[in-house]
Amino acid sequence: MFPDLTRDDVFRIETRRLWLRWPRAADVADFTRLAGDKAIADMTTCLSHPLHAADAEDFVIGSRKTNVQGHGLVLALSPRDDPAALIGMAGVMFQEEGSRDLILGYWLGRPYWGQGLMNEALEATIDMAFLLSRAESVRSPLRPDNEAGRKVLSRCGFPVGEGTRAPDPAGRKARFMDAAISRSDWLAARSAEPARIARHPSAV
Repeated sequence: MFPDLTRDDVFRIETRRLWLRWPRAADVADFTRLAGDKAIADMTTCLSHPLHAADAEDFVIGSRKTNVQGHGLVLALSPRDDPAALIGMAGVMFQEEGSRDLILGYWLGRPYWGQGLMNEALEATIDMAFLLSRAESVRSPLRPDNEAGRKVLSRCGFPVGEGTRAPDPAGRKARFMDAAISRSDWLAARSAEPARIARHPSAV
């Protein structure tokens, strides 16, 4: 579970170029436009194509409910110079009651690819997840053909291994890779960078 600190929609994380904040109703239009890109849906495990405004609204409502209940921390990504905009999302969620494993999910709108923004967002998200919860690992299911996702996770220190077949949002069967990192490995990899948390201290 996540503490009361994250269960209020004033909570946000600041990085060098981004705000990570609670998603809100005003994000639905940006969500629908960006996440409705088939290239994004094809690389995720939780988005379907076509994506309608009602689907985006349901996702926003579900994300806020997850945050309120403390079962996870699902955040919208906004540029620091335009905090009202949504350019992607990143979040972690406990799969079941009493679990010590967090499931990581993320997507970034196509216009913002290739700038290192998702790495920046994921590092902040995972730092905060381990700091504020008792999770022992963070796992991310990954489609084998998602080369960009593999590179993002690898740069964050995740080893990527073979996964098992599981249903995707459309009900088809697809093979997923299993990327996971333990709390101890994450902290050890960052021990040489003591200022990392200090670079995004604004969890307010």
